[in-house]
Amino acid sequence: MTTSQLHIALLAFPFGSHAAPLLTLVQKITPFLPSNTIFSFFNTSNSNTSIFSKTPNQENIKIYNIWDGVKQGNDTPIGREAIELFIHSTPTNFEKSMKEAEEETGVKFSCIISDAFLWFSSEFANKMNIPWIAFWTAGSCSLSIHLYTDLIRSNDETLLKIPGFSSTLKMSDMPPEVIAESLKGPMPSMLYNMALNLHKADAVVLNSFEELDPIINKDLKSKIQKVLNIGPLVILSSNNVFLDANTDESGCIQWLDNQKERSVVYLSFGTVTTLPPNEIIAIAEALEDKKMPFIWSLRDNGVKILPKGFLERTKEYGKIISWAPQLEILAHRSVGVFVTHCGWNSILEGISYGVPMICRPFFGDQKLNSRMVESVWEIGLQIEGGNFTKSGTISALSTFFNEEKGKVLRKNVEGLKEKALEAVKLDNGSSIENFKVLVELVKCHKLT
Repeated sequence: MTTSQLHIALLAFPFGSHAAPLLTLVQKITPFLPSNTIFSFFNTSNSNTSIFSKTPNQENIKIYNIWDGVKQGNDTPIGREAIELFIHSTPTNFEKSMKEAEEETGVKFSCIISDAFLWFSSEFANKMNIPWIAFWTAGSCSLSIHLYTDLIRSNDETLLKIPGFSSTLKMSDMPPEVIAESLKGPMPSMLYNMALNLHKADAVVLNSFEELDPIINKDLKSKIQKVLNIGPLVILSSNNVFLDANTDESGCIQWLDNQKERSVVYLSFGTVTTLPPNEIIAIAEALEDKKMPFIWSLRDNGVKILPKGFLERTKEYGKIISWAPQLEILAHRSVGVFVTHCGWNSILEGISYGVPMICRPFFGDQKLNSRMVESVWEIGLQIEGGNFTKSGTISALSTFFNEEKGKVLRKNVEGLKEKALEAVKLDNGSSIENFKVLVELVKCHKLT
């Protein structure tokens, strides 16, 4: 079995928006590695089917379906049950498939790049004497919070002492796993073990840019060997392909072309989140009351909940679509505000295209992201009371289109957009320099 060829093991966490960014990272680094580099992508069958169906085949990526923890003949679980069954199946499911990959290719692994959640990758890399690179798919703010789990759980007041966070940070903003009554549940346990083991990683890679959270990043660098912010990945490459009129099936871009600059409300809550019926109705009533131009990404089950006659009454100034080309929409001059669930990818995309936000977080790191948007970066608002009401939605929209505060928030996000663009400048951008360090680390084969 050869060791002279690069063979990268890619270990994905198959839930939420985790596996797809790992694949994006592979696509970004591939052109800078030898042409015969092999990538072995380890993920569950369902997740692999989902992400690779949207991506052209790449000959250098070998796809391996690992066991998802569901016993043959059992019904396919969803939500928390599916996550917990998967966690219980680790790390042996990865170990088994990784052994198969080495035997099949005849090439030993030279590096492991894993989702940071998969902390046991440290043990794999140590046994193989190869680098472990952990990929944190969220922001540096949530990573920092996980590293301070013990401190946070010991005393509520310590939140004020975590570098880089505002004094308005509350326990209710924390990811639930950090403040869980017990760290023994499968998910809290996995994240706690991650926090205990990340210092062993040769690098932790983040889809962010240093200038967004300089104080937090400085603190992270005191705890982790290498902290490599290489984003925003969405603008790292200048080859982003935007829709043209022929491929814009929903007609979004053509519709936006006919709207006034910064006049449109864009609403999208990700692929996982489902808004409660009363909140869908509240948003609809607010939009109709304000008669603001809007694009709303809403699946069929949500459309059925809309007030009777809403589509007909708003057809002159509103557009509802089941899937939105988000990057193209956010990049359009007509979009004035982004109403979002505050998933990290959405937050970073809003910043990258200079669009202020109205936040309605649901789970995971979303509440923390929302707090950062409102109180630290000051580029948006959290919805009043934590969920949509007609009056709260009207009030938030009015801030951006009728009040001076909206202009300040827009100016702030445009400032961060400029910093993001600086970070990916080819000559000396901080993310470009970090990206070069990552490539060299992936090339280095073995630890010394």
